[in-house]
Amino acid sequence: MKKDMKTIILTGGSSGIGKAAAELFVSKGYEVYEFSRHGESHDGINHVDCDVTDPVVCRAAVEKVIASSGKIDILVCNAGMGVSGAIEFTKVEDAKRQFEVNFFGALNITQAVLPYMRERRQGRIVFTSSVAAIYAIPFQAFYSASKAALNSMALALANEVRPFGITVASVLPGDVKTNFQRKKIIEGADIYTHMDKAVKQMEHDEENGMTAEQIARCIYRTATARRPWSFNTTGMIYHLFIFAGRLFPTSFINWVLGKMY
Repeated sequence: MKKDMKTIILTGGSSGIGKAAAELFVSKGYEVYEFSRHGESHDGINHVDCDVTDPVVCRAAVEKVIASSGKIDILVCNAGMGVSGAIEFTKVEDAKRQFEVNFFGALNITQAVLPYMRERRQGRIVFTSSVAAIYAIPFQAFYSASKAALNSMALALANEVRPFGITVASVLPGDVKTNFQRKKIIEGADIYTHMDKAVKQMEHDEENGMTAEQIARCIYRTATARRPWSFNTTGMIYHLFIFAGRLFPTSFINWVLGKMY
C-alpha cells in the first residue's frame, strides 16, 4: 500500500504549525517526511535531519526520501524564524539570518525537490508566508521583507513550472499562538521609545491568535485543492486584510499600521 500513498516533505515540522500540519497529513493517509534540525520520528512522521540553510544538506535529505519512497508529491516549505527590533540597530548578520532561513531555506529545498517533480511532471509546492508579507509591520521589517520575497518567488515559480504539471501556492497566516522562534533586538529602545509598545502589541496579538491546527488545516486545503489560490489564508479578518491590501492605497494602509503599532 505504501507505493499508493502520496508523499509529502514538510520543513520545520518539529513544532508549532509544522508539527500540526505533519500530524494532519499523517491522519489523512500521507507518507510524511518532516525536515528539521531538532526532531524525531513518531506516530507515522518520518523525521529527517536537515538544516534548510545548507543546500548540500537539503539535497542529501531529499535523496533519502526518494530512496525510501521513490517520489515526492507535495513540498511544504514551512521552516521559519523571526527578528524584531529597529532597522537602524539590527545587525546585518541578524537580518541575513532571517533571509537565510525564511527565503533561502525555502529556495534550497525547492531546488532540491524540483528535478524529481519535473521528471514525474506533477507536484504541488506550498510556501508558508505571512500576512506580514503584505503589511510591513514596524520593528518586524526583516520578517516582513523575507516573507514578501517568498511571495514574489512563489508567483514567479508558479509560471516557470506550470508546463511541468507542478503547481505553487502560498499560505499567509495571521497571528498564531505558537512558540515561534523570534530574536528580539532591544538596542535602540531608548531612542525608538515606541518600539517596546509595538513589540508588546505584536506579542499580545499572537498570544490571542489562531491555533496552529487552524493554520495546518489551511495548509492541507492549499496542498490538496485542485486549483488553489496563489495566496491563501484562514479566518474572516485575515481574508479582509488581504482584500483591503489590494483595495486601499499603500500609503493609507501604512499610516494605519503606524497608528496600530
